[in-house]
Amino acid sequence: MTDPGRERSDVLERLAQATTLLEQSLDVRLIPDSGANLAYALRGAREIYDVAAIQGGIINKNGKPQAVGPCIFGGDEDTARMVLTTMKFDPLMRCAAILRYSKNAMRVIESLLLECASFDRSQEPPGIRTMDWGVASCCKDGVPDVCYDYGGTGKEAVIRIFGEKPIDVTNNIIMISNRIISIEL
Repeated sequence: MTDPGRERSDVLERLAQATTLLEQSLDVRLIPDSGANLAYALRGAREIYDVAAIQGGIINKNGKPQAVGPCIFGGDEDTARMVLTTMKFDPLMRCAAILRYSKNAMRVIESLLLECASFDRSQEPPGIRTMDWGVASCCKDGVPDVCYDYGGTGKEAVIRIFGEKPIDVTNNIIMISNRIISIEL
């Protein structure tokens, strides 16, 4: 049996290490206007406060990625909802990140042979949250590596990257960042 306090500390430590890597390597053109974020859940997470994220996300500050706040449980509701939804389909998929959508970013992602799925926000049923419905609609045949949408009225188009651990998701983001440097977004 795992010590719950130790597991919480481990989740925060792994997330903080991944955040530092992103601050050093993330191409700022991949940061959405609302900020990028990275979240990591406890095993068996059931609620938002079982998922740690970067409070305030990662922003573009003077041309460099910078985390706004610390990694905390309940730090970002949208990213936490994404993780909780993916965990319903695969309990091992406990990590997710949000990046800016662009056609060129998607070309790079596809060249990396990451499994991709998308959803159309205009098809969202009333009374259901986008992160719940959209992510679930992308997971019908298992959790993809990437789930994206084209945005909608008042909603920014974003790319969501999923993985088992923060280092998995961060490594994919770093590969995308390294390849996108030569491509104009």
